[in-house]
Amino acid sequence: MAIDPLQALQAANRPGMPAAAATLGAGTLLIAGATGALGQELLRRLAGSHRYAHARVLAREPIRDGMRGVESCLTSGLPIAQWPPTSAGTAVIAFDPPRLYHDRERALWVPQPSDLPELSRWLRACGVHTLAIVQPHDQGKLPEALKRGLASLDEQAVVANGFDRVILVRSARKPQNAKFANPAERLAAWMLSIVRFMVPSSEQPVRAAKVAELVDLALRIAPPGVHVAAPETVWEAAQGGMDTVARRWLGTEPAQGD
Repeated sequence: MAIDPLQALQAANRPGMPAAAATLGAGTLLIAGATGALGQELLRRLAGSHRYAHARVLAREPIRDGMRGVESCLTSGLPIAQWPPTSAGTAVIAFDPPRLYHDRERALWVPQPSDLPELSRWLRACGVHTLAIVQPHDQGKLPEALKRGLASLDEQAVVANGFDRVILVRSARKPQNAKFANPAERLAAWMLSIVRFMVPSSEQPVRAAKVAELVDLALRIAPPGVHVAAPETVWEAAQGGMDTVARRWLGTEPAQGD
């Protein structure tokens, strides 16, 4: 995706939120994609931490969430750029397909990777200063050169919006189920699946609860800037010593007495 210079200029000149609105949303967490095992763990851990005065999830229709203090933030049927503004200080975007047998998840708004540039612009206009993006990749398929940097023009567009902190967590996932048109495709897929046994252990999928724990920790201690966690970093953090691994990744030193 190419970045339109005119759109970038318009975004830069867009008036900011009133100071009162920005202050009101400073303690608000907004989650896009609170679906699937990962999205649910992120919601449970972050909303349950009580570090945020309010926790909201983007939804297509009103929902009644079982978690205390969690509200739905309704999206309209319009394009993202035309959504009414809200206020928030921290936002999390998770790309995890909904489990359709969960009634609550059917009501939630589910982001697609192609939504990332427009969604991030809307979030920035809402006053978000810290953005965490959890982007699963099929295990062993992310090129080495992209593991610790920005992997696409869409991600570059996100950073260009001027967030104080951008945290990208690249977690490995199992290959998604695919439908095959004929036996030849099924055979080819089976032969390729053998490669999964050759994937290093450090690129194996990590439990959703551990990914959520790492995101939570990063939101608490990450300094300003852009921070990208490679799948190996996520895996290492999940094995134990998460605080040490996270601080090494984020370039922070443990406080005296930690």
